[in-house]
Amino acid sequence: MDLTAVTPLILTYNEEANLDRTLGRLTWAERIVVVDSYSDDATVDLATSYDNVDLVQREFDDHTSQWNYGLDQVDTKWVLSLDADYQVPSAFVDEIQGLQPRNEHAGYRATFNYCVFGRPLSATLYPPRIVLFRNRKARYVQDGHTQRLSVEGLVGDLDTSLEHDDRKSLDRWLDNQRGYARLEAEKLTGADALDLPDRLRKTDVWGPLLVPLYCLFAKGLILDGWPGWYYTLQRTYAELIIALTHLDAHLRDAGGGDRDGTT
Repeated sequence: MDLTAVTPLILTYNEEANLDRTLGRLTWAERIVVVDSYSDDATVDLATSYDNVDLVQREFDDHTSQWNYGLDQVDTKWVLSLDADYQVPSAFVDEIQGLQPRNEHAGYRATFNYCVFGRPLSATLYPPRIVLFRNRKARYVQDGHTQRLSVEGLVGDLDTSLEHDDRKSLDRWLDNQRGYARLEAEKLTGADALDLPDRLRKTDVWGPLLVPLYCLFAKGLILDGWPGWYYTLQRTYAELIIALTHLDAHLRDAGGGDRDGTT
């Protein structure tokens, strides 16, 4: 694949802790589109310090609309969709160059090496994601607290992983979880069909109980020392907030009465 046919797309809001490391791995790109939600830290200055970055700003309403707005700014055939804390290894770029997609191929999915302050974990709960796709065959749709890419065509799997290394402050992370929990609770309440993890979340009990055990022992993060414990605590906290938010909504809808054990 010709790299000139690929435009990296990044959303930002106060990403000064991450953005320079991310853009520094994208010097191969002729053009990078950064959609910023009016950051008030050094994000804009960092982005515009790179000659290959085109920065546009848009008031944030939701991630789905923000990503789709970004897609509308891309004029190449292919998009490389990146969070501001994703690092692109040189081997990943080499793999993209070596791709020879057929007409029916609309996208490619990548796995992630999850890092805690630069230290890679042996495993993660972070799912694979479609990151490279044909611009005219994909749009984002909302899925709980995050967005899901809907692609028209075949999706292949890339062999090389991206690196996920978020260095934003813990206070920022904690603030974000409250908003994410509300969206996840709404998804649990309104969805007709849920996968197994979401069915467990919907009990308001099993998610917070099982996640630390799953992280530490099933995924083996207990062997990663303090970074593994840090990640486990983050995931457990996130599950607790989702359960509390979902349960709060249920009890309020029930008028504060006794809960019958279902949601």
